[in-house]
Amino acid sequence: MPDAYVLDYVRTPRAKGSPRGSLHHMSPVDLVVLLQRALVERTGLDPAAVEDVIVGSASQVDEQGANLARTATLLAGWGEGVPGGTLNRFCASGADAVAQTAARIRAGDLDLAVAGGVESVSRVPMFSDRGPLWSDAETMRRTGSINMGVAADLNATLDGWTREELDAYGLESQLKAAAAWDRGDHAASVVPVPRADGTAFARDELIRADATAGTLAALPPAFEEIGAAGQDEVALAAYPEAGKISHLHTVGTSPALADGAALLLVGTAERAARLGLRPRARVVATATAAADPVLMLTAGQEAVERVVAKAGLRPSDIDVFEFSESFSALCLRLRRDLSAGPDRLNPGGGTIAMGHAFGATGAIMVGGCAEELDRRGGRYGVAAVSGAAGLGVAVLLERVAV
Repeated sequence: MPDAYVLDYVRTPRAKGSPRGSLHHMSPVDLVVLLQRALVERTGLDPAAVEDVIVGSASQVDEQGANLARTATLLAGWGEGVPGGTLNRFCASGADAVAQTAARIRAGDLDLAVAGGVESVSRVPMFSDRGPLWSDAETMRRTGSINMGVAADLNATLDGWTREELDAYGLESQLKAAAAWDRGDHAASVVPVPRADGTAFARDELIRADATAGTLAALPPAFEEIGAAGQDEVALAAYPEAGKISHLHTVGTSPALADGAALLLVGTAERAARLGLRPRARVVATATAAADPVLMLTAGQEAVERVVAKAGLRPSDIDVFEFSESFSALCLRLRRDLSAGPDRLNPGGGTIAMGHAFGATGAIMVGGCAEELDRRGGRYGVAAVSGAAGLGVAVLLERVAV
């Protein structure tokens, strides 16, 4: 059975997910096309050698509908013979695109493929596909579907985290992200994008390097009103032991909405040799998980624990945990349960600081995990994302030593 390797990785900077964001003028297809062309320019890749292009996206409607992967591949000039497809695992879509592509390589179905994700929240707003999980009252009632922020506050309440602890993690994410950019950690993978005015957009724009404990403490709870409008009642019906939900998360301890895209070139060692590329990381194992849709955000950690065990490893063997910052409470829980200290958990910051571009986030994290392993000379890293309805995906990488 052949191994699957990450051969290269590119992404856009993440922009504010609003009409004021620096990527609002670019369609999701535009972003994928830009990265496909960047892969060719960086690697000398013959696009005809790519056997499939798989792109994750969480809202597959309007500009993100109609199989944007195939559309982008045609517009990128990759030829009519290169297939393309999209998948939706909510926020874990980008990670799942990589996981499924790696599985097909290990099965011998593919030798070389591109996997990644895209989301333009500013042009295709969250929930715009009007799926029954968030638009049909009866479906929501029967599944226990609640607002993600209320689910985060429920988790914080059950775990007993304080507002100060949540704020401290949010501040940590901002300071780590700012420091990582200042060190140039992302320079090798981020592809500058022309802004609408022609200037280059080349840095994640949501980071608040000036954040302090005081500025975070001054922010009001973000989900208290939503909870009072009926969401708390749904959550407490499932978890009466919580007593009363403490609404502690703010915009400073929640993932910021972002636009962005990422692509990874994934293939066998033999194909990499023929292309003259050095494999950067081996995909050791992948895992998907599903958990209670009311707690919702716990499946990412479950996927981490599952993939580490599947590989015959222990959490102490993992050098880097790239874990989607689906609110501070879930990151604090993973840190506590897996003894993943600040030096190993999101060492360059995460989605609280740099933004959450739903379908792209998992691909950004897998690529970022490979980069961080290179930087620190580590051996194993895990990238994992929690998604809506209690879904999670994890990808475990092993650095290929030079």
